[in-house]
Order: sequence, then structure tokens, then C-alpha cells
Amino acid sequence: MSVLHPCLRCGACCATFRVAFHWLETTDVAGSDDDAPAVRIEWTQKLDPHRVAMRGTDQPEPRCEQLQGEIGSHAWCGIYRQRPSPCRDLKPSFEDGETQSPQCDRARARHGLPPLTAADFQ
Repeated sequence: MSVLHPCLRCGACCATFRVAFHWLETTDVAGSDDDAPAVRIEWTQKLDPHRVAMRGTDQPEPRCEQLQGEIGSHAWCGIYRQRPSPCRDLKPSFEDGETQSPQCDRARARHGLPPLTAADFQ
């Protein structure tokens, strides 16, 4: 029996933070190899001359347009393989069994979810 990764029951980070990143990660300029998957430019909005944000995340009540499902019960990224670097960099608390993630904890609290523990990954 495999344990469902806690992120597939959560989605809170996708509905808490603005996901801003350099436009070089978009399909307008990025390659299409597996090492650097590109984010489709139409999934973003321009922030300034150097940065874009995932659509829906630059709002007072952010929710990435690529987030699928219901936060806290069954949620997932609709573009997981093509997600931008801020999404790749944000790790859930205790995924490695040791490290707490303040961002993960803050996002979960915003949506009324308890912080993750190492037991959530067993």
C-alpha cells in the first residue's frame, strides 16, 4: 500500500502565494528539454520587464489557475512537469523527514489545515 503524498491532498501553497519568476522560464524563450521544462507564456501574466506570475496568483485571494481540485482534500498541479522554479523550490514540511518549511506551514494555516509532520510521509 502506498501513501498518497500530502501535497496531493493539500494545494494550499497554490492558493496562498504569488508565483513570480523570470520570463526566461516561459515558452517564449525556454527550451523544451526535460531538464528545463518551459511554462507556457499564456499561463502567466506580466509583472514587470523581467518577471511574470502564474495567472491567478497575483490577487488579494490568490489561486493559481493551474491548481485542480479542492484544497485540503484532493488537489494537484495541472502542469506539474512544467511548473516554474518557485513551485519546484517550495518543499513541504518534513518531506525529507527532518526539515520544516515555514512557507508550507503558513499556507496550510491560511486554509485551516494543520502543519505537516514526518508521520504524514509514512
